[in-house]
Amino acid sequence: MVINFFDTSCYWLILGGLIVIGSALWVFLSFRFHLLAVLMSLEGMMLGQFILLSILLSHLGYEYYFILFFLVVVVCEAALGLSILISIVRTHGSDYFGSFNVLQC
Repeated sequence: MVINFFDTSCYWLILGGLIVIGSALWVFLSFRFHLLAVLMSLEGMMLGQFILLSILLSHLGYEYYFILFFLVVVVCEAALGLSILISIVRTHGSDYFGSFNVLQC
């Protein structure tokens, strides 16, 4: 007897997680010259990974400690990205990568 871990309702959640990751990757590649858009697309990719990870761990019967650790790392990454964005906007005036002078930094 074969045990099926994924039922049909789970396929839609997996597809939704992959769509979130794909759309965030599209935003990352399309608006790569603005730091705010890059940071938001990275958060979108982390959201998609969180959805897929929570589905996988719930169907395999594992504990959710790794998901909590993953969320802590994502929150720390978001806080560091926001602080870097604020410092860049204060020093350079915008978040557009084309306006930065690398030799001046």
